[in-house]
Amino acid sequence: MKAATFVSLSALLGTAMAGTIVTEPAAAPATSSGFENARRPISNPTLFDLALPTTNLHAIAMYHRLPDFVNSTAGPLPMGGDVQVYALQFEIALNERLSIVATKDGYVDINPDTQPLWSDESGFANIAAGLKYAFIYDPASATAVSGTLTFEFPTGNHDVFQGEGDGAANLIISGLKMWDDLQLAGGAGVHIPFDGQMAMTSFMSGHVSYEVCRWFIPLVEVNWHHVLEAGNGRANFFDQAGGGVPVVATFEGVDLLNFGASNASQNRDFVTAALGFRSRITDDIDLGFAYELPLTSKEDGIMEDRFTLDAVWRF
Repeated sequence: MKAATFVSLSALLGTAMAGTIVTEPAAAPATSSGFENARRPISNPTLFDLALPTTNLHAIAMYHRLPDFVNSTAGPLPMGGDVQVYALQFEIALNERLSIVATKDGYVDINPDTQPLWSDESGFANIAAGLKYAFIYDPASATAVSGTLTFEFPTGNHDVFQGEGDGAANLIISGLKMWDDLQLAGGAGVHIPFDGQMAMTSFMSGHVSYEVCRWFIPLVEVNWHHVLEAGNGRANFFDQAGGGVPVVATFEGVDLLNFGASNASQNRDFVTAALGFRSRITDDIDLGFAYELPLTSKEDGIMEDRFTLDAVWRF
């Protein structure tokens, strides 16, 4: 009897232990970082960036139409034609708060309508790179604020209004806030040349977008460029208008060019608006398109309008 009871208890204990060994706790649900669907702004691409440090490649193709006439101290000057820009930016995240950024490079192709006053030229843009640091990084509330410091080196070609001066620094602050499918982003900064030849400028940019579906994420952006201090106006870039652009121009080249125009204080402000959308092709790749046009006088700048197509690959 005792033996039978011992056998029965042993069998019961074995069964209980076996159940304990094979039973595993349910896997914890995956947590969201709060920033999975954050999207990069499209317009003002060399200055207006996403506040989040990430690892990505950003390819840009830009078709920028020039006004038929631009104002100058010598009166209206004929221009017309277009500028095409092809660039590849990159960013490498060292951790969730700090990244290395390359914000300006690429190839510039100027195709004016009014030759020989303006010359059909092409060449490389200056190179700018630096660091981005997110001093506010809160995935729980989908909020980020970062500061970026980049240095622009005068490595570009004179034929396309690049490669002059001793270089410059860009000091930029960027912010991001998301509410489910709605995203707000902003940026502001100052471009500080290391000599008096080029203009000192500032900018402010804003972005709002809403994810209707992954294929259609409409966006609106506004950019304000302001001349803080004009350049010295020395004759330069001699393949364009005989080097007279810095002497007679009454405006600056905003995000694309820096003439060093001494009369740019006559038209310190240039404001643009951009309408477009993004499409998330995969979780790591999205495409964007924006149409941009000036809200201030187009004759007091170099933009008739602009079409920008880009692709962002995060990895």
